[in-house]
Amino acid sequence: MLGIHTARSAVKSGHEVVLVCRNPRLLKQIEDFDFSYEARQADLDDRASLRAALAGADAVINCAAYYPTVPRPWQDDVRTATTQMQNFYAACADLPLRKIVYLGSAIALPRDPTGHPDDDRARYSEAPRDKNPYLQVKWAMEEQAFAKAAEGLPVTIGIPTQTFGEFDKNGNSRLILEMANRTLPGFIQGRRNAIYSGDAGRGMVRVCEAGRVGERYLLTGENLTMQELIGKIADATGTPMPKAIPVGVAKLLAASQEFRYKYLRGPVPKVSTTVIAVMSMGRFLDGTKAERELGFKAEVSIDEAIRRALAWFRSKGLVKAA
Repeated sequence: MLGIHTARSAVKSGHEVVLVCRNPRLLKQIEDFDFSYEARQADLDDRASLRAALAGADAVINCAAYYPTVPRPWQDDVRTATTQMQNFYAACADLPLRKIVYLGSAIALPRDPTGHPDDDRARYSEAPRDKNPYLQVKWAMEEQAFAKAAEGLPVTIGIPTQTFGEFDKNGNSRLILEMANRTLPGFIQGRRNAIYSGDAGRGMVRVCEAGRVGERYLLTGENLTMQELIGKIADATGTPMPKAIPVGVAKLLAASQEFRYKYLRGPVPKVSTTVIAVMSMGRFLDGTKAERELGFKAEVSIDEAIRRALAWFRSKGLVKAA
């Protein structure tokens, strides 16, 4: 989803865009593109295909890094993620690229011990003690990006916060769809920074255009508690406010679903350790550096982002509840 918004913003900024994906035919399923692009096929497990797909590019924004989707040992997830990214960087190293942008995640930043909003300077001194697969994967890939920049590749890191907007059937905006369809069982309390996905895409383009190599930029929107964010979604969808679920209860539910998946051939968990990590490890964030160095500032409110996402879901016939 964010890749589409990034491509749209790049075109609006006057760039020629090539969309690289595993299966370009999937792009045909999205009928409301309002920009021109060239589609090419590549796979992160295939260096040769990556090299061919990136040929002729001046810069690359990677919005397709690995993340855990099914329960398995976190070490396996990290190995898969870093191997795929090594393939990507190896392909880039063979090309005369001026900039390589890695799409990072705020979960890879340690929380400020004083409770203040985290900024771009926050960095773990060693691997996080929490062995949640999503956290470990995102931390390992970010450290890999920093290492590649130190080795001489023109790598810069852009980190949009929690994004909401169109084209997002299976990402953060699914929270809106679940509430509209009254299928969200509850939510986990915590802090959040949320941003319209179109603003996030515009920010990624600015990171590519003006970000300094080896630096990290937080692309932020509004700092909200989950209670406030869920309340905004409830207002937009006209549905009741769901109840907050204690983290401990959510973890027990995730463990139960993962046990059924691993040992009883059950379905892929709807409530997984990845979901728990994303929901429980949120924090307030400070995007001053991106505003100062890139001139980036979110323009669309979260209320409007929610309305746009909901309108898109309705246009696709995905909202079932009356």
